[in-house]
Amino acid sequence: MQKQFRTIFVVFFGTAWTALGLLPQAEWTPAQERPNILFAIADDWSYGHATAYGCAWVETPSFDRLAREGLLFQNAYTPNAKCAPSRATILTGRYSWQLEQAGNHMAIFPAKFGGFVERLASDGYFAGYTGKGWGPGIANDVNGAAREITGKRYSGRQAQPPAKDISRIDYAANFGDFLQDVPDGQPWVFWYGALEPHRSYEFQSGVKAGKQLSDIDRVPSYWPDTETVRHDMLDYAVEVEHFDAHLGKILEQLEASGQLDNTLIVATSDHGMPFPRVKGQAYSHSNHIPLAIRWPRGVQGTGRVIDDFVNFTDLAPTFLEVAGVTEPGPIMQSLSGRSLTDIFESEASGQVNPERDHVLVGKERHDIGRPNNGGYPIRGIANGDFLLVRNYAVDRWPAGDPVTGYLNCDGSPTKSLVLELRRSGENRSWWDLCFGKRPELELYNLRTDPDCVTNLATLDRYADVLSRLDQQMQQELKQQGDPRMFGQGDVFDRYEYSASETNNFYERFLSGEALRAGWVNRSDFEPEPIDD
Repeated sequence: MQKQFRTIFVVFFGTAWTALGLLPQAEWTPAQERPNILFAIADDWSYGHATAYGCAWVETPSFDRLAREGLLFQNAYTPNAKCAPSRATILTGRYSWQLEQAGNHMAIFPAKFGGFVERLASDGYFAGYTGKGWGPGIANDVNGAAREITGKRYSGRQAQPPAKDISRIDYAANFGDFLQDVPDGQPWVFWYGALEPHRSYEFQSGVKAGKQLSDIDRVPSYWPDTETVRHDMLDYAVEVEHFDAHLGKILEQLEASGQLDNTLIVATSDHGMPFPRVKGQAYSHSNHIPLAIRWPRGVQGTGRVIDDFVNFTDLAPTFLEVAGVTEPGPIMQSLSGRSLTDIFESEASGQVNPERDHVLVGKERHDIGRPNNGGYPIRGIANGDFLLVRNYAVDRWPAGDPVTGYLNCDGSPTKSLVLELRRSGENRSWWDLCFGKRPELELYNLRTDPDCVTNLATLDRYADVLSRLDQQMQQELKQQGDPRMFGQGDVFDRYEYSASETNNFYERFLSGEALRAGWVNRSDFEPEPIDD
């Protein structure tokens, strides 16, 4: 049976698409009935850290299989490099600055912004998840009841993990329980949300697993290259491999049940690794994420490597289109992304659609701990070889205030080392890169400087590049209704936290109240303010 999908009207402004309906003008004819959808998302896994990308110290045979039998994306991005706003973007197909409270971390998710899982469930899909769905935060419906924003929870199965700080959740077994519950003949959507490689890690679990410090070909230039940092990276690798191992077990179950080839499988991560200058920031390693997609009955060819710039707003329209859902409402709002089916239908590798030549990135308020509940607003654009970052509050600390522990950077051996090198006077340069204050404009050549450490914004020969990118970014943000483009960006600092005990953390901590932030080390808190 073939299904015809009606054309939806879309307005095109320059290189920005604004979806008034759902899909770009095209007809999509799946090979048979509506496909199942498996969305596999790691928590804090960086682009490049997979064997398919040529990485020698992280082994990912399951992710590699998806790439080998489908598509591997070289330029996939999350628009916001923090858990809750990134996942909100995935679910809604809208940028975080279009999501009101849900654009923040530790947020209250407005009921009016429905997600693709809820929309598919309303249209006949059986929906479930295991592990981490959306969060952290509160997501209730208009009546105050908890939303099944990623479907029905499956969490009953547990197993002994390979390292002591890895979750005991048996993701694959929980998926098996879900499959048993799916009614015969009903399509399904499942969100496999691993908690790995989120902090914390068992120190030296990497070498215990047989890895060697010399396996790492290079340490990013914004960290010191020491045994401590290399151990930390290998420990992270063990957790990435745990995510991949359960993905492999899920693929085995799909193959055994005869459902593998009619399941659209997407494997990715919400943002970059939980290390200084990466997670929670807006550099390439923060927002650039791994992405592989397999669906033999809907994707032309195998082993195709895609250079198009795509981002998380593109996933929801893709899922709805292949499922035959032609209207996002009334559950969802209009979508900002573009369905990836143009890439699916092509047989080409490299740059498939020349219009997909850039992505927008940014952030507002992430973790707690700044004066007056302040965030660190950023907008940026990656276009071709260049990344432009505009910082809107340069008087603030980008990773969080030092006296409250730099709370937008998870505690880790790497973080502790960088902080101690500054305190001891031995070397401040790493701290400057990871935690120091920043200029208003930053411009980086991603081809020659993927670590984004050499700012080109003040060099005259790059003035035209900077001006062009800045104009393009601001034009598209205005078209998207970004409050910050209209002088209303402070609204993000006024939104409530999902947990009242985190409100005014900075003021309460400095007044002597006994407060804790469990994702950082107590030694991360600076005893005195730092004059930068």
